Amino acid sequence: MKLYKRLIQINTDGRHSIFLFGPRGTGKTLWIKTHLEETLYFDLLNTEIYNDFIANPSRLEKRIPKKFKHFIVIDEVQKIPALLNEVHRLIESYGYRFILTGSSARSLRRKGVNLLGGRALNYTMHPLIYNELEADFSLETALTFGLLPSVYHITDPKHYLETYVTNYLREEVLQEGLTRNLSEFARFLETASFSQGNVVNMSEISRELGIDRKLVASYFDILEDLLISYRLPVFSKRAKRRLVAHPKFYFFDPGVYRVIRPRGPLDLTEEIDGAVLETVFLVHLRALNDYCRLGYHLYYWRTSNGAEVDFIVYGEKGLFAFEIKRKRTLHKADFTGLRAFLQDYPIARCYLLYGGEHEEYHDHIQVLPFVKGLAQLLSILS
Repeated sequence: MKLYKRLIQINTDGRHSIFLFGPRGTGKTLWIKTHLEETLYFDLLNTEIYNDFIANPSRLEKRIPKKFKHFIVIDEVQKIPALLNEVHRLIESYGYRFILTGSSARSLRRKGVNLLGGRALNYTMHPLIYNELEADFSLETALTFGLLPSVYHITDPKHYLETYVTNYLREEVLQEGLTRNLSEFARFLETASFSQGNVVNMSEISRELGIDRKLVASYFDILEDLLISYRLPVFSKRAKRRLVAHPKFYFFDPGVYRVIRPRGPLDLTEEIDGAVLETVFLVHLRALNDYCRLGYHLYYWRTSNGAEVDFIVYGEKGLFAFEIKRKRTLHKADFTGLRAFLQDYPIARCYLLYGGEHEEYHDHIQVLPFVKGLAQLLSILS
């Protein structure tokens, strides 16, 4: 199996412990096993270890050799939140260093869990990106099967993704007791997939599923807690126009989205493929922002009369606007959103990434072929 050099930079030289968060399958455990030697490893997906620690978290101390100097890894720590109190005690008492992996810091905070009071550095692992795959990057593969590492190592990635979604439902949602009605949640997942890259209409989803709007909102919170999805807020700083108020919704990986999204003769391929292309770009934005500590906040922009820009990137380094088009030939109307944004924010650097082959310049808007845009994204934002 080929190991890709991940862009994430985790400081393992100091005395801090580490939280490494990220959706299942993004490569957290593999990174640990390939970058660190002589770790003491506890996998809470192992039934024996899970049962031992959930019955009595203090048993952790008895499993650690005296004066152990290397990292102690607890995989999927959110399975036993109470274990973090014991981890905290062992750090204070013996100076042990831990690497704690999990699917969400947010879900742990919701439970009022001890997150070690600043004694651990936080990192997030994302799906693979162009900068990591390099010559192995294939836009067709990314659009069809997504960017999870296992997709690039197995012969049947579609079956892997189907199993991945099923396991997430069973292991993360059901076992954590996040909902008692798994079939209802599965129907919600499918319905939510129609909102990919769009503003979520909670009331419409509630009517379609025949469940309370508050329950729909809680289901979206579950997806975000488990890092399965991401909501992109609207950019409204010093707004000069009336804007929409609600965020856009994205599943975290294009391949996972494709598996969840039902398809039939009435589903337009253009709608699905357009959302997938945006998702590939968003994966890159989020990963580069986290890995390189660029410090940006990510948004979209949409006025009440329909002018829209897919992604707005805002921070100390500048203001950037990105529009994503899958078409190979551009027309004047394709620049409407970016031109409107430039009228309100003339300092913005604007880019349009598309399915064509040529780099172009339209006044203050730079047009890049999509893959070339991915390749240059870090230099653009740095």
